[in-house]
Amino acid sequence: MIQRSTFQLLRFHFSFFLMPVYWFALSQVVRPNAGRALLIFIILHILIYPSSNGFNSYMDRDEGSIGGVKSPFQPTRQLIYVSLVMDGLALILGFFVSIYFVLAAFIYILASRAYSARSVRLKKYPIIGFLTVVICQGALVFFMVYHGSHSLLSLHVPTLGMISASLLLGGFYPLTQIYQHEADARDDVRTISAQLGLRGTFIFCGIVYGIAFITLAFFFLISLEIKEFLVFTTCMLPVLVYFIVWAAQVWQNPSKADYRHTMRMNSVASLFSSVGFILVFMMRYL
Repeated sequence: MIQRSTFQLLRFHFSFFLMPVYWFALSQVVRPNAGRALLIFIILHILIYPSSNGFNSYMDRDEGSIGGVKSPFQPTRQLIYVSLVMDGLALILGFFVSIYFVLAAFIYILASRAYSARSVRLKKYPIIGFLTVVICQGALVFFMVYHGSHSLLSLHVPTLGMISASLLLGGFYPLTQIYQHEADARDDVRTISAQLGLRGTFIFCGIVYGIAFITLAFFFLISLEIKEFLVFTTCMLPVLVYFIVWAAQVWQNPSKADYRHTMRMNSVASLFSSVGFILVFMMRYL
């Protein structure tokens, strides 16, 4: 019987925040294999991402709000066992995609464990922890989705696409840490957001987002997808507006850098970037 705390701390709904990279990669595949694309979606969003959430919660034992859960329960041993089973199932299903997909999934799982495990704890180090997250959840996931969904299982994955995916994550991820500075400090964790401070986090994210859009624009340009880029940029306007408004609020009142505003930023960014990439995907077939 799955305990209530286990189900909560797997945070299945949090996978929604990581969905844009999937749609970005899929939108760049010409005539993807529908069966493998669906299987990859399930492996990532139903197994690997929730499993990583669960492992992280088991190691952290948070008492305050975490991503997607305002009042987390304390984990039990069941959570770690369920996470291991989900990882194993993800790798087994990955063989129905390709051996390269399995290797990439294994790297992702190892990196996520090293990020959270008390014996390694990469999250303690602001730069290393930041790079681990944005490379794995950005470039590595882009590779997994593009390669696995490609009808020929191509290994010629667009480098600019992977870089753009990581930069988009890099311009977003520090904002998810902005309300946890005190809790992280008590756990001897120094995140990149804590290193930058409240205002510094917004400035850093704005700069990285700007670089991400320049890279993305170049990527779409060389792919002759100018209309697609304009559609995506239009979809991202609400994200930009919310970011600027929230930054202005935090500038005036630092208490606005709280859980509620962070989750709203997460939701707005994930929703509109996913919609943008889905529209780009659809434009290939309309």
